[in-house]
Amino acid sequence: MIEVKTVEKPDERRDFPRGHLEAVHLTGLDFAVGTFEPGWRWSESVAPIAGTESCQIHHNGYVVQGRMRIRMDDGGETEVGPGDVFVVPPGHDAWVVGDEPVVLYDFEGGMAQKYAKAE
Repeated sequence: MIEVKTVEKPDERRDFPRGHLEAVHLTGLDFAVGTFEPGWRWSESVAPIAGTESCQIHHNGYVVQGRMRIRMDDGGETEVGPGDVFVVPPGHDAWVVGDEPVVLYDFEGGMAQKYAKAE
C-alpha cells in the first residue's frame, strides 16, 4: 500500500507557547514539522503541558532553519543548526538560540504522537 500526505495539509496541529507542530500520520511513520520562535524553551513552553521536568521524547530530526541548543539531563550539551541531522534521547531541555525561528523535521514519531500533550 502506498500512502502520500503533504505537510501543507497536516493531520493535526498542536500549539504551545512560542511554537507549534504540524504532524502527518502514515502507517509506520509519524512525521512532524516543529516551529519554535525566539524565546522558546522546552522547560518553560512545553514542560507545563507534558508534566515532566525534562523532555521525555526521543527525537530523530533534521534542522531546516535556525539554531537550537540541547542540554541532556546528565549535563551533555550541543547546538544544532541548518542541515544538521540529529538523534536526541529522552531526558533533555532545549531552547532557541538567537533571533531566528527554528524549523525542524522530526521523523521518530515520538514528537508527532506525544509532544506537547498532557501525560
